[in-house]
Amino acid sequence: MSQKLNIALFAHSMVSDWNHGNAHFLRGLMRELVRLGHTVRCYEELSSWSLTNLMKQEGERAIEAIDSFRRAYPELDIRFYKSGDDDFPRFLEDELKETHVVLLHEWNDPQVVNRVLALKKKLGFIALFHDSHHRAHTSAGEILKFHLHLVDGVLAFGEAIRRIYVDGFGINRAWTFHEAADVEQFHPLQRRKEIDVVWIGNWGDNERAAELDEFLIQPALALPELRVVAHGVRYPDLALQKLVGANIEYRGYLPNLFSPQVYAESMVTLHIPRREYANGLAGIPTIRVFEALACGIPLVCSPWMDQENLFRPGEDYLVVNDGVEMTEQLRHLRRDGKARYQLAENGLQTIRERHTCAHRAQQLVEICQEISR
Repeated sequence: MSQKLNIALFAHSMVSDWNHGNAHFLRGLMRELVRLGHTVRCYEELSSWSLTNLMKQEGERAIEAIDSFRRAYPELDIRFYKSGDDDFPRFLEDELKETHVVLLHEWNDPQVVNRVLALKKKLGFIALFHDSHHRAHTSAGEILKFHLHLVDGVLAFGEAIRRIYVDGFGINRAWTFHEAADVEQFHPLQRRKEIDVVWIGNWGDNERAAELDEFLIQPALALPELRVVAHGVRYPDLALQKLVGANIEYRGYLPNLFSPQVYAESMVTLHIPRREYANGLAGIPTIRVFEALACGIPLVCSPWMDQENLFRPGEDYLVVNDGVEMTEQLRHLRRDGKARYQLAENGLQTIRERHTCAHRAQQLVEICQEISR
Protein backbone atom coordinates (compact mmCIF):
# COMPACT_ATOMS: atom_id res chain seq x y z
CA MET A 1 0.00 0.00 0.00
CA SER A 2 1.30 3.45 -0.90
CA GLN A 3 2.06 5.87 1.89
CA LYS A 4 -0.67 8.28 0.79
CA LEU A 5 -4.08 6.66 0.60
CA ASN A 6 -6.97 7.04 -1.78
CA ILE A 7 -9.97 6.81 0.56
CA ALA A 8 -13.68 6.56 -0.23
CA LEU A 9 -16.35 7.01 2.42
CA PHE A 10 -19.95 5.88 1.95
CA ALA A 11 -22.15 7.57 4.53
CA HIS A 12 -25.84 8.29 4.87
CA SER A 13 -25.14 12.00 4.45
CA MET A 14 -22.33 14.45 5.02
CA VAL A 15 -24.29 17.48 3.85
CA SER A 16 -27.19 17.05 6.31
CA ASP A 17 -27.05 16.45 10.05
CA TRP A 18 -30.83 16.60 10.57
CA ASN A 19 -31.46 13.81 13.13
CA HIS A 20 -28.12 12.45 11.93
CA GLY A 21 -25.35 12.91 14.46
CA ASN A 22 -23.01 10.55 12.61
CA ALA A 23 -22.24 13.36 10.17
CA HIS A 24 -20.59 15.40 12.93
CA PHE A 25 -17.59 13.15 13.50
CA LEU A 26 -17.26 11.95 9.92
CA ARG A 27 -16.92 15.50 8.61
CA GLY A 28 -14.00 16.26 10.90
CA LEU A 29 -12.38 12.86 10.40
CA MET A 30 -12.41 13.17 6.61
CA ARG A 31 -10.95 16.67 6.73
CA GLU A 32 -8.09 15.52 8.97
CA LEU A 33 -7.32 12.69 6.55
CA VAL A 34 -7.12 15.24 3.75
CA ARG A 35 -4.74 17.33 5.83
CA LEU A 36 -2.53 14.28 6.33
CA GLY A 37 -2.11 14.22 2.58
CA HIS A 38 -4.60 11.51 1.66
CA THR A 39 -7.15 11.77 -1.13
CA VAL A 40 -10.70 11.53 0.20
CA ARG A 41 -14.07 11.25 -1.57
CA CYS A 42 -17.41 11.11 0.24
CA TYR A 43 -20.44 9.41 -1.31
CA GLU A 44 -24.07 9.81 -0.32
CA GLU A 45 -27.47 8.99 -1.76
CA LEU A 46 -29.03 12.03 -3.40
CA SER A 47 -32.38 11.39 -1.70
CA SER A 48 -31.09 10.44 1.76
CA TRP A 49 -33.64 10.47 4.57
CA SER A 50 -31.75 13.11 6.55
CA LEU A 51 -31.25 15.51 3.64
CA THR A 52 -34.84 15.04 2.46
CA ASN A 53 -36.22 15.83 5.92
CA LEU A 54 -33.88 18.77 6.35
CA MET A 55 -35.26 20.35 3.19
CA LYS A 56 -38.86 19.39 3.96
CA GLN A 57 -38.97 20.39 7.62
CA GLU A 58 -36.66 23.38 7.94
CA GLY A 59 -37.23 25.63 4.91
CA GLU A 60 -34.74 28.51 4.80
CA ARG A 61 -33.00 27.03 7.83
CA ALA A 62 -32.02 24.09 5.62
CA ILE A 63 -30.27 26.37 3.14
CA GLU A 64 -28.47 28.08 6.02
CA ALA A 65 -27.31 24.71 7.40
CA ILE A 66 -26.03 23.45 4.04
CA ASP A 67 -24.26 26.73 3.30
CA SER A 68 -22.55 26.65 6.70
CA PHE A 69 -21.36 23.10 6.02
CA ARG A 70 -19.93 24.04 2.63
CA ARG A 71 -18.08 27.02 4.11
CA ALA A 72 -16.74 25.02 7.04
CA TYR A 73 -15.53 22.04 5.01
CA PRO A 74 -14.35 23.24 1.61
CA GLU A 75 -11.80 20.38 1.51
CA LEU A 76 -14.46 17.67 1.27
CA ASP A 77 -15.27 16.17 -2.11
CA ILE A 78 -18.95 15.15 -1.89
CA ARG A 79 -20.30 12.96 -4.68
CA PHE A 80 -23.97 12.04 -4.96
CA TYR A 81 -25.45 8.90 -6.46
CA LYS A 82 -28.81 7.28 -7.09
CA SER A 83 -28.62 3.63 -6.15
CA GLY A 84 -31.73 2.84 -8.17
CA ASP A 85 -30.24 3.99 -11.47
CA ASP A 86 -29.31 1.32 -14.01
CA ASP A 87 -25.79 2.69 -14.31
CA PHE A 88 -25.11 2.60 -10.55
CA PRO A 89 -22.93 -0.56 -10.73
CA ARG A 90 -20.79 1.05 -13.43
CA PHE A 91 -20.61 4.26 -11.40
CA LEU A 92 -19.25 2.34 -8.41
CA GLU A 93 -16.65 0.50 -10.45
CA ASP A 94 -15.42 3.67 -12.15
CA GLU A 95 -15.23 5.58 -8.86
CA LEU A 96 -13.48 2.85 -6.86
CA LYS A 97 -11.04 1.41 -9.38
CA GLU A 98 -7.97 3.15 -7.91
CA THR A 99 -9.16 3.30 -4.30
CA HIS A 100 -7.04 1.89 -1.47
CA VAL A 101 -9.55 2.04 1.39
CA VAL A 102 -13.35 2.11 1.42
CA LEU A 103 -15.13 3.09 4.64
CA LEU A 104 -18.72 1.89 4.86
CA HIS A 105 -20.81 3.48 7.58
CA GLU A 106 -23.56 1.36 9.08
CA TRP A 107 -26.32 3.86 8.27
CA ASN A 108 -26.19 3.01 4.57
CA ASP A 109 -28.64 0.94 2.57
CA PRO A 110 -27.35 -2.66 2.87
CA GLN A 111 -27.79 -3.09 -0.88
CA VAL A 112 -25.39 -0.21 -1.53
CA VAL A 113 -22.82 -1.58 0.91
CA ASN A 114 -23.08 -5.07 -0.53
CA ARG A 115 -22.67 -3.78 -4.08
CA VAL A 116 -19.47 -2.06 -2.99
CA LEU A 117 -18.21 -5.17 -1.24
CA ALA A 118 -18.90 -7.24 -4.36
CA LEU A 119 -16.21 -5.17 -6.11
CA LYS A 120 -13.61 -5.69 -3.41
CA LYS A 121 -11.90 -8.74 -4.89
CA LYS A 122 -11.83 -7.31 -8.39
CA LEU A 123 -10.55 -3.86 -7.44
CA GLY A 124 -8.36 -4.87 -4.49
CA PHE A 125 -9.33 -2.22 -1.94
CA ILE A 126 -9.49 -2.58 1.84
CA ALA A 127 -13.07 -2.41 3.14
CA LEU A 128 -13.81 -1.26 6.68
CA PHE A 129 -17.30 -1.27 8.21
CA HIS A 130 -17.84 1.66 10.59
CA ASP A 131 -20.49 1.28 13.29
CA SER A 132 -21.45 4.23 15.49
CA HIS A 133 -24.93 3.17 16.59
CA HIS A 134 -26.56 0.72 19.00
CA ARG A 135 -28.26 -1.51 16.40
CA ALA A 136 -25.65 -4.26 16.70
CA HIS A 137 -26.92 -4.63 20.27
CA THR A 138 -30.62 -3.85 19.85
CA SER A 139 -31.39 -4.94 16.25
CA ALA A 140 -28.72 -7.42 15.22
CA GLY A 141 -30.79 -8.61 12.28
CA GLU A 142 -30.44 -5.19 10.65
CA ILE A 143 -26.65 -5.38 10.81
CA LEU A 144 -26.58 -8.92 9.49
CA LYS A 145 -28.10 -7.68 6.23
CA PHE A 146 -24.61 -6.43 5.41
CA HIS A 147 -22.16 -8.95 3.93
CA LEU A 148 -19.78 -8.67 6.86
CA HIS A 149 -17.80 -11.72 5.79
CA LEU A 150 -16.35 -9.61 2.98
CA VAL A 151 -15.01 -6.75 5.11
CA ASP A 152 -11.40 -6.53 6.25
CA GLY A 153 -12.42 -5.26 9.65
CA VAL A 154 -14.88 -3.27 11.72
CA LEU A 155 -14.44 0.12 13.35
CA ALA A 156 -16.71 0.09 16.41
CA PHE A 157 -17.32 3.28 18.35
CA GLY A 158 -17.10 1.51 21.68
CA GLU A 159 -15.60 -1.61 23.18
CA ALA A 160 -19.04 -3.08 23.91
CA ILE A 161 -19.91 -2.84 20.20
CA ARG A 162 -16.52 -4.23 19.17
CA ARG A 163 -17.10 -7.31 21.32
CA ILE A 164 -20.46 -7.93 19.65
CA TYR A 165 -18.79 -8.04 16.25
CA VAL A 166 -16.04 -10.36 17.44
CA ASP A 167 -17.99 -12.65 19.76
CA GLY A 168 -21.46 -12.43 18.21
CA PHE A 169 -20.86 -11.87 14.49
CA GLY A 170 -17.57 -13.74 14.17
CA ILE A 171 -15.54 -10.83 12.79
CA ASN A 172 -11.84 -11.60 13.16
CA ARG A 173 -10.58 -8.04 13.12
CA ALA A 174 -12.36 -5.22 14.89
CA TRP A 175 -11.03 -2.08 16.49
CA THR A 176 -12.51 0.26 19.07
CA PHE A 177 -12.71 3.54 17.20
CA HIS A 178 -14.31 6.24 19.30
CA GLU A 179 -15.83 9.40 17.95
CA ALA A 180 -14.05 12.67 18.69
CA ALA A 181 -14.35 16.45 18.44
CA ASP A 182 -13.51 18.49 15.39
CA VAL A 183 -11.69 21.14 17.40
CA GLU A 184 -11.38 23.50 14.45
CA GLN A 185 -15.16 23.95 14.52
CA PHE A 186 -15.81 23.12 18.18
CA HIS A 187 -13.83 25.33 20.51
CA PRO A 188 -14.59 27.96 23.18
CA LEU A 189 -16.11 31.23 22.01
CA GLN A 190 -16.60 34.46 23.92
CA ARG A 191 -20.30 35.28 24.17
CA ARG A 192 -22.55 36.91 26.71
CA LYS A 193 -24.28 34.30 28.87
CA GLU A 194 -28.00 34.40 28.13
CA ILE A 195 -28.99 30.81 28.96
CA ASP A 196 -28.58 29.03 32.28
CA VAL A 197 -29.00 25.45 31.01
CA VAL A 198 -29.05 24.21 27.43
CA TRP A 199 -29.99 20.75 26.19
CA ILE A 200 -29.10 19.87 22.59
CA GLY A 201 -30.51 16.55 21.48
CA ASN A 202 -33.28 14.87 19.56
CA TRP A 203 -36.27 13.14 21.12
CA GLY A 204 -34.97 9.76 20.00
CA ASP A 205 -38.03 7.63 19.28
CA ASN A 206 -38.86 7.37 23.00
CA GLU A 207 -35.42 5.87 23.67
CA ARG A 208 -34.92 8.45 26.43
CA ALA A 209 -38.40 9.85 27.07
CA ALA A 210 -38.33 8.88 30.75
CA GLU A 211 -34.77 10.13 31.10
CA LEU A 212 -35.61 13.52 29.60
CA ASP A 213 -38.52 13.83 31.99
CA GLU A 214 -36.37 13.02 35.01
CA PHE A 215 -33.18 14.88 34.16
CA LEU A 216 -34.43 17.85 32.13
CA ILE A 217 -38.12 18.54 32.65
CA GLN A 218 -38.41 17.88 36.39
CA PRO A 219 -35.28 19.91 37.31
CA ALA A 220 -36.59 22.78 35.19
CA LEU A 221 -39.86 22.65 37.11
CA ALA A 222 -37.95 22.67 40.39
CA LEU A 223 -35.77 25.62 39.31
CA PRO A 224 -38.15 28.15 37.75
CA GLU A 225 -35.55 30.88 38.22
CA LEU A 226 -33.33 29.27 35.57
CA ARG A 227 -33.64 29.94 31.86
CA VAL A 228 -33.60 26.52 30.22
CA VAL A 229 -33.40 26.07 26.42
CA ALA A 230 -33.82 22.87 24.37
CA HIS A 231 -32.78 22.22 20.78
CA GLY A 232 -33.57 19.16 18.68
CA VAL A 233 -36.00 17.56 16.26
CA ARG A 234 -38.75 14.97 16.17
CA TYR A 235 -40.31 16.03 19.45
CA PRO A 236 -43.92 14.76 19.56
CA ASP A 237 -46.71 17.08 20.67
CA LEU A 238 -46.85 15.55 24.16
CA ALA A 239 -43.14 16.19 24.66
CA LEU A 240 -43.49 19.78 23.47
CA GLN A 241 -46.36 20.27 25.89
CA LYS A 242 -44.16 19.03 28.73
CA LEU A 243 -41.40 21.44 27.76
CA VAL A 244 -43.84 24.34 27.73
CA GLY A 245 -45.26 23.24 31.08
CA ALA A 246 -41.76 23.29 32.58
CA ASN A 247 -41.05 26.74 31.11
CA ILE A 248 -38.36 25.27 28.83
CA GLU A 249 -37.86 27.29 25.67
CA TYR A 250 -37.90 24.93 22.69
CA ARG A 251 -35.96 26.27 19.71
CA GLY A 252 -36.14 23.33 17.33
CA TYR A 253 -33.45 22.25 14.89
CA LEU A 254 -29.95 23.54 15.50
CA PRO A 255 -27.41 22.98 12.72
CA ASN A 256 -24.50 21.27 14.42
CA LEU A 257 -22.02 23.89 13.28
CA PHE A 258 -24.00 26.53 15.21
CA SER A 259 -23.71 24.57 18.48
CA PRO A 260 -20.50 26.29 19.65
CA GLN A 261 -22.29 29.66 19.62
CA VAL A 262 -25.16 28.29 21.70
CA TYR A 263 -22.77 26.61 24.14
CA ALA A 264 -20.87 29.90 24.49
CA GLU A 265 -24.10 31.69 25.40
CA SER A 266 -24.96 29.06 28.05
CA MET A 267 -23.64 28.41 31.54
CA VAL A 268 -24.20 24.64 31.66
CA THR A 269 -25.21 21.88 29.27
CA LEU A 270 -26.57 18.38 29.83
CA HIS A 271 -25.79 14.93 28.49
CA ILE A 272 -28.79 12.60 28.72
CA PRO A 273 -27.85 9.42 26.84
CA ARG A 274 -30.39 7.09 25.32
CA ARG A 275 -30.94 4.23 27.70
CA GLU A 276 -29.00 1.78 25.48
CA TYR A 277 -25.82 3.72 26.26
CA ALA A 278 -26.50 3.76 29.96
CA ASN A 279 -27.32 0.05 30.20
CA GLY A 280 -26.21 -2.65 27.75
CA LEU A 281 -23.71 -0.40 25.99
CA ALA A 282 -22.45 1.44 29.05
CA GLY A 283 -19.18 3.19 28.40
CA ILE A 284 -19.95 4.65 24.97
CA PRO A 285 -20.25 8.44 24.96
CA THR A 286 -22.06 10.02 22.06
CA ILE A 287 -20.61 12.82 19.96
CA ARG A 288 -22.33 15.50 22.08
CA VAL A 289 -19.98 14.77 25.00
CA PHE A 290 -16.87 15.32 22.90
CA GLU A 291 -18.24 18.45 21.25
CA ALA A 292 -19.56 20.06 24.43
CA LEU A 293 -16.28 19.56 26.28
CA ALA A 294 -14.37 20.86 23.25
CA CYS A 295 -16.44 24.06 23.48
CA GLY A 296 -15.43 24.60 27.09
CA ILE A 297 -18.86 24.40 28.70
CA PRO A 298 -19.54 22.66 32.04
CA LEU A 299 -21.32 19.36 31.42
CA VAL A 300 -23.66 17.48 33.76
CA CYS A 301 -24.61 13.92 32.78
CA SER A 302 -27.41 11.58 33.70
CA PRO A 303 -26.06 8.14 34.69
CA TRP A 304 -23.52 6.50 32.41
CA MET A 305 -20.25 4.72 33.19
CA ASP A 306 -17.01 5.68 31.47
CA GLN A 307 -15.84 2.07 31.40
CA GLU A 308 -13.10 2.76 28.85
CA ASN A 309 -11.44 5.54 30.84
CA LEU A 310 -11.84 8.12 28.12
CA PHE A 311 -12.38 10.96 30.57
CA ARG A 312 -12.06 11.87 34.24
CA PRO A 313 -15.59 11.70 35.66
CA GLY A 314 -16.04 14.24 38.42
CA GLU A 315 -13.28 16.40 36.95
CA ASP A 316 -14.09 16.72 33.23
CA TYR A 317 -17.84 16.56 33.85
CA LEU A 318 -20.27 15.68 36.63
CA VAL A 319 -22.50 12.61 36.79
CA VAL A 320 -25.74 12.58 38.80
CA ASN A 321 -27.70 9.53 39.89
CA ASP A 322 -31.23 10.91 39.67
CA GLY A 323 -33.32 13.96 39.00
CA VAL A 324 -32.94 15.27 42.53
CA GLU A 325 -29.15 15.30 42.20
CA MET A 326 -29.45 16.94 38.80
CA THR A 327 -31.52 19.72 40.33
CA GLU A 328 -28.98 20.19 43.11
CA GLN A 329 -26.01 20.31 40.73
CA LEU A 330 -27.69 22.80 38.40
CA ARG A 331 -28.54 25.04 41.33
CA HIS A 332 -24.95 24.78 42.60
CA LEU A 333 -23.29 25.45 39.25
CA ARG A 334 -25.54 28.41 38.59
CA ARG A 335 -24.10 30.04 41.70
CA ASP A 336 -20.49 28.81 41.62
CA GLY A 337 -18.55 30.40 38.78
CA LYS A 338 -15.26 28.89 39.97
CA ALA A 339 -16.68 25.36 39.77
CA ARG A 340 -17.98 26.03 36.26
CA TYR A 341 -14.60 27.35 35.15
CA GLN A 342 -12.68 24.37 36.53
CA LEU A 343 -15.01 21.82 34.94
CA ALA A 344 -14.79 23.55 31.59
CA GLU A 345 -11.00 23.76 31.68
CA ASN A 346 -10.60 20.11 32.69
CA GLY A 347 -12.90 18.82 29.97
CA LEU A 348 -11.27 20.97 27.32
CA GLN A 349 -7.82 19.72 28.30
CA THR A 350 -8.83 16.07 27.99
CA ILE A 351 -10.38 16.62 24.56
CA ARG A 352 -7.32 18.39 23.20
CA GLU A 353 -4.94 15.78 24.57
CA ARG A 354 -6.84 12.63 23.57
CA HIS A 355 -10.05 13.07 21.60
CA THR A 356 -9.74 15.18 18.47
CA CYS A 357 -10.51 14.15 14.91
CA ALA A 358 -6.78 14.43 14.23
CA HIS A 359 -6.17 11.70 16.82
CA ARG A 360 -8.72 9.43 15.13
CA ALA A 361 -7.40 10.12 11.62
CA GLN A 362 -3.96 8.95 12.71
CA GLN A 363 -5.48 5.87 14.32
CA LEU A 364 -7.34 5.05 11.12
CA VAL A 365 -4.17 5.30 9.03
CA GLU A 366 -2.40 2.98 11.47
CA ILE A 367 -5.26 0.46 11.22
CA CYS A 368 -5.01 0.50 7.44
CA GLN A 369 -1.26 -0.05 7.63
CA GLU A 370 -1.81 -2.95 10.00
CA ILE A 371 -4.26 -4.59 7.60
CA SER A 372 -1.95 -4.10 4.62
CA ARG A 373 0.87 -5.83 6.46
